[in-house]
Amino acid sequence: MISCGEPSGDLYAGALATEIRRLDPGTTIVGLGGRRLRDAGAHLTADFSGLSVTGLLEVARLLPRTYATYRTLVREAKAHRPDVFVAIDFPDFNFVLARAIRRLGVPVVYYISPQLWAWRRGRMKTMRRIADRVLVIFPFEEAIYREAGVPVQWVGHPLLDITPATAPPTEFLPRLGLDPARPVVALLPGSRRNEVDAILLDLVRAAALIRQRLPGVQFIVARAPHLNDSLFAPLDSFAGTMAIVEGRTDDVLATADMAVVASGTVTVQAALHECPMVVVYRLSPVTYRLGKPFVHVDTYAMANLVAGRRVVPELIQQDFTPERVADEALRVLTDPAKAAAVKRDLRDVRTRLGTRGASQRAAQSVLDVAGKR
Repeated sequence: MISCGEPSGDLYAGALATEIRRLDPGTTIVGLGGRRLRDAGAHLTADFSGLSVTGLLEVARLLPRTYATYRTLVREAKAHRPDVFVAIDFPDFNFVLARAIRRLGVPVVYYISPQLWAWRRGRMKTMRRIADRVLVIFPFEEAIYREAGVPVQWVGHPLLDITPATAPPTEFLPRLGLDPARPVVALLPGSRRNEVDAILLDLVRAAALIRQRLPGVQFIVARAPHLNDSLFAPLDSFAGTMAIVEGRTDDVLATADMAVVASGTVTVQAALHECPMVVVYRLSPVTYRLGKPFVHVDTYAMANLVAGRRVVPELIQQDFTPERVADEALRVLTDPAKAAAVKRDLRDVRTRLGTRGASQRAAQSVLDVAGKR
């Protein structure tokens, strides 16, 4: 049984399921996921569409549906006891589900472990109680978990395997009605409805400022496929100089001269493409104030955490303004030496992420815990 609750987790779950079935073709996989897990041959007991939000009020509104999904998965585990349960990130849901399934005598593997070292460190004790093995994807995580007494294995980052070959800009941009000879800025406002709602409008305002100071600039918006069209209404004013694409994030990042991205997995994707970026994020004021005391890092973007220093700018909460975004973007767009230096730093981030084969190593570890060697 696999449980993931958001698009990035579904991406990793699909790759993991594919490798599990390759190593052990007779394996049956069930659980909570999305299209990628289903396409990998899993039977979805429940679909996570609409469950993935950030913010206390947003999570509270989803509690009835979230609890119903939890009960459905527990019933499935009781009726058809799995050999192993794999939780993928999504900690507020998966911690509770893992406890319930572990009580059934099912071993638990936690893959893409949540960032317990960054905030709410007390949950490391919970992880020690619920997980038979934790599979981490960032090199610095292994020592942190081992020191806390959690059985851990660093498998590397699955995006090194998943990131596909991309179309050349000379092919990709003309298909979107854009000119390969003119500068391109990518806008990636997040994969959750409330993220886009909180971030996109200021990205559009920043784009207008960039266009004023750099005539001829073009924009591409990479949108998550499950979001409502109404969320993207602020883009209407950019008709003709802004393209909107779904499901082509890697092509967008490989093509863009720079990107403005919502903090999350996409910062690692951008680093793999050596695409200079500005990282932004905004939570509701209440959620931010309540959560800030529990945060134990001074940087948020995974690219910066892997580098061990701030190699790309982060504009979080009140620092995220259209003016600041435009200023940071233009530093890269108008200074080739600056852009080259950022690309070198991102190349170092890619090196630090390890070698290809993370999904296969994770799959073998899951099968080992399940007792299938």
